[in-house]
Amino acid sequence: MGAAKVGFRAHGMHCHGCERVIEAAARKLPGVRKVVADYPTEWVEVDYDPAAATPEQIRAAVERQGYRTLTREQSQRRRMLTKIAGFVIGVAGIGLLIYLDANWIGDSGAPDISRHMSLDLIFLLGLLTGFHCVGMCGGFVLSYTAEDAREGRPSLRSHLLYAAGKTLSYTTIGALFGLVGAIVAFTPLLRGAAGVAAGLFLIVFGLNMLGLFAPLRRIRLALPAPLQKLVARRAASSHRPFVIGLLNGLMIVCGPLQAMYVMAAGTGSALEGAKMLLAFGLGTLPVMLSFGALSTLVSASLTHRLLMASGAIVVALGAVMINRGLVLTGWGYDLQSMLGVLRGTGAPPAPPPAPAGAPQAARPAFQTIEMEVRATGFSPNRFTLVKDVPVHWVVDGKEITNCNRRIVAPSLKLEFEVKPGKQTIEFTPRETGVIRWSCWMGMLPGAFDVIDAPARAAPPKIAEAKAPDAKRGEVASDARSSAHDNHYRIVAGDTLRSIAKKRYGDAGRWKTIVDANPGLDPRRLRPGMEIVTPAKSE
Repeated sequence: MGAAKVGFRAHGMHCHGCERVIEAAARKLPGVRKVVADYPTEWVEVDYDPAAATPEQIRAAVERQGYRTLTREQSQRRRMLTKIAGFVIGVAGIGLLIYLDANWIGDSGAPDISRHMSLDLIFLLGLLTGFHCVGMCGGFVLSYTAEDAREGRPSLRSHLLYAAGKTLSYTTIGALFGLVGAIVAFTPLLRGAAGVAAGLFLIVFGLNMLGLFAPLRRIRLALPAPLQKLVARRAASSHRPFVIGLLNGLMIVCGPLQAMYVMAAGTGSALEGAKMLLAFGLGTLPVMLSFGALSTLVSASLTHRLLMASGAIVVALGAVMINRGLVLTGWGYDLQSMLGVLRGTGAPPAPPPAPAGAPQAARPAFQTIEMEVRATGFSPNRFTLVKDVPVHWVVDGKEITNCNRRIVAPSLKLEFEVKPGKQTIEFTPRETGVIRWSCWMGMLPGAFDVIDAPARAAPPKIAEAKAPDAKRGEVASDARSSAHDNHYRIVAGDTLRSIAKKRYGDAGRWKTIVDANPGLDPRRLRPGMEIVTPAKSE
């Protein structure tokens, strides 16, 4: 009996579970003695008897599982193309995220990108991953359906029990990961750092699912090998569908499931972690429970393409989680803050220059700002404050959600629950610059622009023309009165809406002020600035 060895690359491996799929497919061939598949390198080594099997048959058996086999020479050429494609895709992805962020995040507190990429997108991720689950866990489903067939009973009840067990397992473990995140990250700064770390792991997992950057494949999250084998043996030997479903949650060898557990930990909330894994688990069920019919409609190669799509979603979710974490830290390196710097709106406005010899303005006892909390965000979400002057922050809870129910400002060491109705939060800004704050999840950002106290401007000088008669004097007096009535000097905490409320009794007329002041940036109002406010009759 002869002996030979063949090696080739199996392109399309997405996790360590693919090793078992490839090894099992090759061992079914007569004459195959040993198969070793390595996920990090995508390399497969097969020892076989050349009298019983051929390299072509071995490669064909692997390709029937949806992988593309390549020789070493073909693999080297493809790796260069993959690196180029990865760079192009990465640059395009960053550009897309910046575009979406610029269009979905507004200074009025509109929902940001992470609100659009929430549970519904995670459900879609689970749906796409379901095709991968067929190859990984399809045998477990077959074990209890075969038992049902021997007993002559329908499998509907077994499918429901399996679905209940799997969903319960995913949800419970997701809650545990979220709880661990909450224990480790007990301050806004640590929560933000944990979110950034979780986002980095998600990007690593997503790139692995896309088959890019092979060195990253060695980074993995899994149970200890003996415990992993024990779980796999128990799931394979059990014919009780509920138990099989429960054990599925411990199959952490699955790449997409690893990514979801890391993302659950990054939320820093047991409830959010449970909701996230519940959505993911429900998404995997339709394909998993109907794979017998779907396997005849969906080819193995299409299955791997669908998994590539889920990898792209994981990368996007990772980028969003990193951005959300950076918002929570208050460092000013999140995407919106960086865009503000590029646009010239990221730094606080400088106070207007004081005329020579002008006296200093009297420092107020405190400064009051008002903000509404709604489901869509905070309105307004940016304020100009004076350094070293106590602030009375009046927060009006109109529509409280799970996201906006808590506000954090890490640099102020401030964190509080939003209550229905009005509440006043007091603090004193001690340094000039931009102070970032957000909801506790980092999804709804805001900022304080802290400036030095402006100097008191000298009263305006109005040239008085000599009037030849009383009538002309009356006209000049009327003109001065009109000029005074149509101007407003901004004080700390003012917004265009609050100014419109003061001048017209209607906050909705703030656009009238914008129209009367071409070039006015509503986000850069500074105390002492004078703007035109048309008369009420206009």
